[in-house]
Amino acid sequence: MPHQSPAKAMVLAAGHGVRMRPLTDRIPKPLIEVGGRPLIDHVLDRLAATGVEQAVVNVHHLADQIEKHLAGRRAPKIVISDERAQLLDTGGGLVKALPLLGEAPFFHMNSDTLWIDGVKPNLDRLAEAFDAARMDAVLLLAPTAGSIGYAGRGDFGMAPDGHLTRRGEREVVPFVYAGAAILAPAIFAGAPAGPFSLTRLFDRAQEAGRLYGLRLEGLWMHVGTPDAIAQAEAALKVHAA
Repeated sequence: MPHQSPAKAMVLAAGHGVRMRPLTDRIPKPLIEVGGRPLIDHVLDRLAATGVEQAVVNVHHLADQIEKHLAGRRAPKIVISDERAQLLDTGGGLVKALPLLGEAPFFHMNSDTLWIDGVKPNLDRLAEAFDAARMDAVLLLAPTAGSIGYAGRGDFGMAPDGHLTRRGEREVVPFVYAGAAILAPAIFAGAPAGPFSLTRLFDRAQEAGRLYGLRLEGLWMHVGTPDAIAQAEAALKVHAA
């Protein structure tokens, strides 16, 4: 059965970008430039290239700047999910946007995730890996070793069949969530109202055996702090050379 790549995406752009201060005191993190382009444009360009027609972007911190920046974009078509009144966190923001996303599986992207693809685009690989019969979510995972700007203890362990297990409190695991996924709307069944973290739903999918991962091919860059911008730009330059 041929796989179908999602036609819609959710892009998270509402956070305060605390670790990016002082830059984010005046510019929202998604508009911080890396390699001459705002972070969110790197993400939206990837989505357009993989065939996404509509992206729902949630906004809160310095929302006017993001709306103004995205106003001229045609591919993908942008729909704003307005969280100015209340920041709903990663899970609550998605629940609010669900009516805009429809019934089919969709891409879920952080607006600040950045990577250099391998031979085949990682979003295309993610679409091919997603199987709604077995999965509520498939997450793109970067190896903690060799990724740029990441020094944490990882997020997940991954079985050979792609099943994910979240890192225990004292553990170190080899993979970090790269900020890109495909989610089935079923993962939100019975989700709480108001602000909550998407990790709660990932945990529930894991318990049901329906949380899977795919290893990113290429190079992932965690642009979490002002220092990380220069590191990411250097890597992009090497790749472009």
